[in-house]
Amino acid sequence: MLKELMEKWAVVSYAYKRVLASEALDLVAQMASAVAVPWWIATTGGAKDLAIYGITLAIVSLLLAPVLSPFGDRFSKRSQIVFGQTALTVPALMLALLASTHQYHIGLLIVAGVMMLMARTFVDASQMTIPVELEPAEHLPRAIGLQKLVQSMGRLAGPAIAGGVLAAGGTAATLWLYFLLTLLSATVARGIPPSRTSARRAGGFAKWKTDMRAGLIAKWTVPLERGWTLVNFLVWIFIGPGFTMFMALKVKSLNLSGGWLGACEAALSIGMLAGALGLSDRLVQRFGRYHIRIWAAATEGIALALAGQVSSPYILLCAFWIAGVANTSMSLVGVTHRALAVPPDFRVRLTAVSQMCTQIANMIGPAIAGIALLHWPVSTVYTAFGLSAMVFAFGFLLVPRSREFFGLSHEDVRDWYRTQYPSAFPESAPPTQTPAAQAS
Repeated sequence: MLKELMEKWAVVSYAYKRVLASEALDLVAQMASAVAVPWWIATTGGAKDLAIYGITLAIVSLLLAPVLSPFGDRFSKRSQIVFGQTALTVPALMLALLASTHQYHIGLLIVAGVMMLMARTFVDASQMTIPVELEPAEHLPRAIGLQKLVQSMGRLAGPAIAGGVLAAGGTAATLWLYFLLTLLSATVARGIPPSRTSARRAGGFAKWKTDMRAGLIAKWTVPLERGWTLVNFLVWIFIGPGFTMFMALKVKSLNLSGGWLGACEAALSIGMLAGALGLSDRLVQRFGRYHIRIWAAATEGIALALAGQVSSPYILLCAFWIAGVANTSMSLVGVTHRALAVPPDFRVRLTAVSQMCTQIANMIGPAIAGIALLHWPVSTVYTAFGLSAMVFAFGFLLVPRSREFFGLSHEDVRDWYRTQYPSAFPESAPPTQTPAAQAS
């Protein structure tokens, strides 16, 4: 695995290495915030404040993705990452100062959370789409696999670091760690070389409204994209709670300590890491992109259903490891093709619509789970959610032209959406080639 990691690192450009370094620091910072802020609210404001905070940010996140995404297609991804990371230092500093002076107020925490969400809207979408601008098509699978690896490592290391600081120094120390990591991530991002890919800068409210409408129309007009988004939406309604609320409730139902919850999170992250380090690539080479896209999603549901049924903590860890591998394999197998197929000046908008659908699923899933838990034990509900996710995963069999799409090479799939459905992208100009893409 280490050899494959070094091979992937050696292939990607210097600019992309800076992106990954900034993203790694950003991920650890996010984990510090994800540990410290809910802990502070839960221990000071209680369950009511925690619910208000979570619901408010979920609604704001749902609104921000489509509202801000048109701006994301007008500016270079490098500029958006630098701007977003720099902007994140403001709420990070605000939270650290509030915690240090013991000034708890749920309204101020929500304001800081909204500021973080606004900055993250630019950062997250740009980090997802920038590999296509920086790397040639033949290097994209390795580049995106390396990005997934960095994300898995950050998800694994972040909670451990933040948890240690929280235990040793308290909430204030953890939030100062969050601020320092965010500041360092922004500093590293500033060293990303400017991209020579053109970006549209014409503005105004009318242009913004036109851009947002064009993104929604494009997502709906392309049958493959519409079906893909719908299947992901239905699956995530049931997968999301499996990775969040059900995990903690399952550990508690088995009368295990909080250390086992950390072990379950670690098993999930290690599975994701294994997938990113080459296991998913081997599966694709053996069975093909199309079959892995379907069966990995189905396996993820089966693994979570198993987690709901087992009584052995060791089998529970194995179930989460399998779910992690399946999650990474499902994500990686389509992301390169999908990124190349979308016209460059629509990538952020279509990504934002997908994120908006995920946010809606994140609101529906826990609500259904909460109602179900009033009537049935967690093992029954957990298993039902996993099996439901498996059933909806097979909905990908009905997505138009999906088998044809996954059978294309990376070169053939470039700008495929605009070529096959030109009416969906009336304003889209032919994609500007980066120097790397021209060389390929």
